[in-house]
This record gives sequence, structure tokens and C-alpha cells, in this order.
Amino acid sequence: MQFGIFTVGDIAPDPLGGPTPSEAERLRDIVRLARRADELGLDVFALGEHHNPPFVPSSPPAILGHVAASTSSIVLSTSVTLITTNDPVKIAEDYATVQHLADGRLDLMIGRGNTVPVYPWFGKDIREGLALALENYNLLHRLWREDVVDWDGRFRTALQGFTSTPRPLDDVPPFVWHGAIRTPEIAEQAAYYGNGYFANHILAPNMHFKPLVDFYRKRFSHHGHGAEDQAIVGLGGHAFMARRSQDAYAAFRPYFETHSMFRGSRLEDYADRTPLSVGSPQEVIDKTLTFQDGFGDYQRQLWAVDSLGVPIEAALEQVELLATEVVPVVRRELDARRAPGVPDAPTHAALVRAKYGDAEPRRPRPNPNRGDNLTAGSPYEDSDRTAPTRYPAA
Repeated sequence: MQFGIFTVGDIAPDPLGGPTPSEAERLRDIVRLARRADELGLDVFALGEHHNPPFVPSSPPAILGHVAASTSSIVLSTSVTLITTNDPVKIAEDYATVQHLADGRLDLMIGRGNTVPVYPWFGKDIREGLALALENYNLLHRLWREDVVDWDGRFRTALQGFTSTPRPLDDVPPFVWHGAIRTPEIAEQAAYYGNGYFANHILAPNMHFKPLVDFYRKRFSHHGHGAEDQAIVGLGGHAFMARRSQDAYAAFRPYFETHSMFRGSRLEDYADRTPLSVGSPQEVIDKTLTFQDGFGDYQRQLWAVDSLGVPIEAALEQVELLATEVVPVVRRELDARRAPGVPDAPTHAALVRAKYGDAEPRRPRPNPNRGDNLTAGSPYEDSDRTAPTRYPAA
């Protein structure tokens, strides 16, 4: 079981009059959160992708590449990579690059996002959102697994003899989670490929997405990847804690009840009917254990701790409370409840071991005729292979 934090990287004013961070400060704070989570032994740090204010993480690969150099053991992920508006070729190359820089400590969560204007900003039509999500991931899946790809689809130019570079580390692509809260087609796609399914249910009523998770499990089994309880499921959460429950509510209330997303809501009511966990560490433990009661055994639990304008120092305190008081207890309890045969969340090392055992990973063989822009030469040619004809000197 993996536990960690995720951030959407929003900037919001402090209702208590504290300073509003600049974009540069917010980016530095995101890195501080990741480093602290790594130092305290959390398993995962995930980052969302957004292209509209008040969010700053428009380039998760750049941020995660920096975080990779600043951490040692934590798995880096996205809490969404927009599979609809990003070119799958660029996703394949960007995240394979980060995978190398992170020495394999990377996986990916893909999704459609929840911002309507982002589609025309990148030349896409929101009415094609689902078709884009399905086709683009189908291509991404191939780009990471086939050295040379021929492909033709609806939404981008065709590819002929194309090799994305760099190739995945150890010839094993990053594990992919499909983040979805709306449509069974995405759950079906995750199940078809044997990928993970992540339900970020923080803005919905308790267990609202159980039907989609159950559907994914059934289809995972139908496609021959294992029993239903062997499907790979992740859940989101949102937590704010203090040693005493009343102090947690008092401290978090102004950030919650004055935020535009929740204005008019009463914090106690919202926490009661949704997965938002507010209170003492024990209350967060108790709330989190109900997720397993509803969704069954699952592999990854992430919490948001730094949104709605919560100052960085308070967010860092949340990371410490999660790592030292909540996660050890929840991990022990969920491990004790876990049914036999339920797998752990995939890691790069586990995927390499499952594919190769004790053998050396396969070395990719990219298209030797793709060449470079100047000479058409290829660094991948075998010594006994005739080099492609080079362009004459100008």
C-alpha cells in the first residue's frame, strides 16, 4: 500500500490576512512539500497539471524533473496529465525523460481534467474530449512499448517509422493510472490495458464513485489480468489536522468557508458527507479506514494538504502529521485487513522484475533510418549494418 500527498498548485489569498504567495514562491513551496514528504518516508508525491490561473503547475515534467534531483526515494507522479490536450508523442518523451532522471521513481496519472477552456487553448474541441482521451492513450501505450511505430488516427498527423526518445528506462514504461470520475469508458480502458484506476473523490459524496470502481474491477478481471480484488485502485483525499479536533476545525474553517468553491457550505456538514477529513490524527485515521470498507482493498491513498490558500508552514505540518501519526496506523490496519493475493501498487523495480526476472532488460532498437536533422545518421546503428546514405555537404 502506498501513501502520499498530491497538490493542484493553486494560489489563493489567505483569509487571515497573510501574504499571498507569488508564482515563484508557490513553485518553491511545491518543491518543499515534496522534499519533506520524501524525508519523512511517504511513498508518493503527485502533481496536477493546470493551464489556468490561479494554478501554477502548467509543466509537471519540468517540476518533477527538479523534484527528482531533490529527493531520494519517493515515487513521483502526476495527479493528472491531460491526455486530451497534450500530444501523446510529447507525453511519451517528456515522462520517459523524467523516468530516467528519477531512476525509475515515476508513474503517471492521465485524465481529461475539469477545465473547459483548456481545449481551445490547445486547438482541441471539448465535444471530442472522450474520443481524444481514448485515442491519445492508445497511441501513448504503443509509443512506450514499440521501438518503431506506424500509426494513423483522427486527431493528429500520422506517424511512419517513428521512435520516441528516450526509450523508457530498462525498456519498462512508467505505470499508468487512469484518473476518472465521470465515464465508464475510461474505466474500461484502464481495465483493458491492466492499468490502474484512480478515483479522486474529494469533491463528491462518500462512496459516490464506488459503481465506477466496481465496474473497473469487473472489467479488469474480464480482460484476464487477475481476479477483481487484484485490480489496481487508488483514491484521493483531503486532510487538515491538529492535535485536538476543535483546533483543526477552527484553523481550517476560514480557508474552507471563504473559498469560492465552498462558499455557503458549512465545514462540519461537508466533512460529514464527503471524504474530506478534518480533526485529530485519529479522526483522519478513522475516516480513511472507511474508504477500504466501501471500495475494498486498494493500493494507493493520496491526500491534498496545501490547497485553498493554506500557508506552506501549515501544509508542512500536515505532511508531518500524516507521515508520523496517520500513515503508520492506517498502513498497519489496512495490511491486517488485506485479503490474500491482493497486489501492491506497481513500482519500477517490481515491473522490471516481473518482465525480466534475473535477466538483463532488453535494449531497445529504435528505427536506424530516422536519423538526425542534419545528417540522417543514427547513433543506434550496429557495427555490421550499412549506414544510411548521408546528405551531401552543402
